[in-house]
Amino acid sequence: MTNIDTRFGFSVNSPIRVGIVGTGFAAKLRAETIQADGRSNLVAVAGHTPEKTAAFCQGFGAEAAVSWRKLVERNDLDLVIVCTVNRDHGAIVLAALENDKHVVVEYPLSLDVSEAERAIELAAQKQKLLHIEHIELLGGLHSSIKESLPLIGKVFYARYITMTPQHPAPQRWTYQHSLFGFPLVGAISRLHRFTDLFGEVASVNCQAQFWDSQPDFYKACLCNAQLRFANGLVAEAVYGKGETFWQSENIFTIYGEAGTLVFTPESGQLIQGENRRNIKVGTRRGLFAKDTDMVLEYLSNGTPLYVNTASSLYALKVADAARRSSETRQTIALNNS
Repeated sequence: MTNIDTRFGFSVNSPIRVGIVGTGFAAKLRAETIQADGRSNLVAVAGHTPEKTAAFCQGFGAEAAVSWRKLVERNDLDLVIVCTVNRDHGAIVLAALENDKHVVVEYPLSLDVSEAERAIELAAQKQKLLHIEHIELLGGLHSSIKESLPLIGKVFYARYITMTPQHPAPQRWTYQHSLFGFPLVGAISRLHRFTDLFGEVASVNCQAQFWDSQPDFYKACLCNAQLRFANGLVAEAVYGKGETFWQSENIFTIYGEAGTLVFTPESGQLIQGENRRNIKVGTRRGLFAKDTDMVLEYLSNGTPLYVNTASSLYALKVADAARRSSETRQTIALNNS
């Protein structure tokens, strides 16, 4: 007798049938995990070019779909994983949900807040999983920061700087305005880390600068966003990449009334006057596999995931406020009611 899971509408004794949109780094790691797990089977893949898609599918024994639109319409899929350019996330997610698929999407859910809201509403209406990946929240760095916060008392200021020099800047979609989106939306992980740690944001003020190399492409960008939180804390997110930068930097500093925390991706330190204590930071390796495993566990057994759509949508609203602030040169107040 087949055991049917009425929450999700497919047999829990049969593998979860998966389709992937994308053939890049994240898609490859997802595919490897899916094929290695007995609970799932990679059925079809849609990519940007027929040649790359065929090569990808050959490596995983999957079928090449003509397009993502054709892929989401297939009746032999339970789950669609979206690993393509940011611009297309919202449209693919909505189409997959309309075709009664569970969906996993790399952040951001959409470049447009209203489209993201529609997707979340549709997932609830269809009773389908909509999971917005945020592997940074799974990583050792974020766990160490959270565990260490009580050591420094009341936090009043935090600063997160990530600078990535690239010479020359790659001719890739991550340097393309239309495909990547506003930098702090495309790289929403910076702001989501803040909102996960410190809660609601009262206002956002942001400046952005681009060094455009040709229409729609830039060779460098710099964003500086100041967030004023409802609890009074002030935080700064500084994000830069490209040819204008000459030194790599990735530092998260948190100032509390009883001490300061300084973190890099590899290590942390608690500073209290002359006293300095090292803080271990766990690995960043294997996070896409861990995220994929948690999705399969949720679909198979209902085990809760580590992030929810409400928190992802809120981070997107903060990032969009940063975009609007940079364009209008005004401080944007957030309505948290």
